[in-house]
Amino acid sequence: MIIGGCPNGAPAVYTNQAELLTRQGSHSSNLIIMITVEGLTKRYANHVAVDNISFSVERGQIVGFLGPNGAGKTTTMRVLTCFLPPTSGTARVAEFDVLEQPMEVKKRIGYLPETPPLYPEMEVVEYLEYVGRLKGVPKESLARRVDEAAEKCSVGDVKSKLIGKLSKGYRQRVGLAQAIIHNPDVLILDEPTSGLDPQQIIETRDLIKGLAGEHTIILSTHILPEVEQLCERVIIIAKGKLVATDTVQNLTSRLRGAETVAIEITGRNGAGLSTPDVLERLERVAGVSRVLERDSRDGNLTLMVESEQGQHIRPELARAVVEAGWNLNELHAVGLSLEEIFLELTGAPKADVTAPHATTVGGFAGGNQ
Repeated sequence: MIIGGCPNGAPAVYTNQAELLTRQGSHSSNLIIMITVEGLTKRYANHVAVDNISFSVERGQIVGFLGPNGAGKTTTMRVLTCFLPPTSGTARVAEFDVLEQPMEVKKRIGYLPETPPLYPEMEVVEYLEYVGRLKGVPKESLARRVDEAAEKCSVGDVKSKLIGKLSKGYRQRVGLAQAIIHNPDVLILDEPTSGLDPQQIIETRDLIKGLAGEHTIILSTHILPEVEQLCERVIIIAKGKLVATDTVQNLTSRLRGAETVAIEITGRNGAGLSTPDVLERLERVAGVSRVLERDSRDGNLTLMVESEQGQHIRPELARAVVEAGWNLNELHAVGLSLEEIFLELTGAPKADVTAPHATTVGGFAGGNQ
């Protein structure tokens, strides 16, 4: 079972990838699927690393690929990049099968591992020319491609410098430049901001955003807020099985089945508010299950209002506030964080998830499956 999204924003559950693709195609005549995975399984002896997963990624999207350690992320990425053959099922990149047409797939994929494959004794321009030749960039186009990649990745000002003399932020940009030197359709990025300082992280994230549209990007990262900032969709796997593929917003709706609303009100014309009266009035609104006081200062009262299952309460809440003669300063739905969604879907222990800037959900470097 796959959690997906409908055209109207409501979540839906699809029983197979074919149904998901059919539904997607029915509301977007310009839809181009760049990556298609159907029934993908990979076994190692008696261990099933990836178990019959199916998903698709549209052209130009940035998609977060998440899962606990050992979930199957690394194995899936290795199949997509033609490093491992699948045991069964199919995977296609830009309509080329990874098993039957691996060289065509490799031409269309750019890969940035957690540690960029750099040669510190080379100058940046020398290294990019070398990688371009390895990736089959025609000789007559090589200089232009090097200049374009350097400009996109903001390394044009250090082209003549030795890579070993560059800061980690610049080395990461050079790693991105080598991944796009052959103008691939798909970019696979593993922990692209790992080890960078806050300013370098912001610059790298902006760079990745700038690459979207021209390139389809799969982003594997330990930092959940990074996924929320960069990715249009997330794909979550656990124990080798696909558990969700959708937007964060749709996953929130699907998991909660109800909505939580933050509301801030004040008394009209400077009049004070009686918190018990406000709580009692809002609890009478149809569909409301609970009202909690969150903050009260300077005459402003902030509340969290939870709905009953399947109830949308915002219009009635707004009406109740206005009819009571209070000022409605703010009213908005509060979604689940990606961390909460991840823990809910994967059953991972909360101890595995750390501070916001180091939120660990499992990488796909090294030997993780």
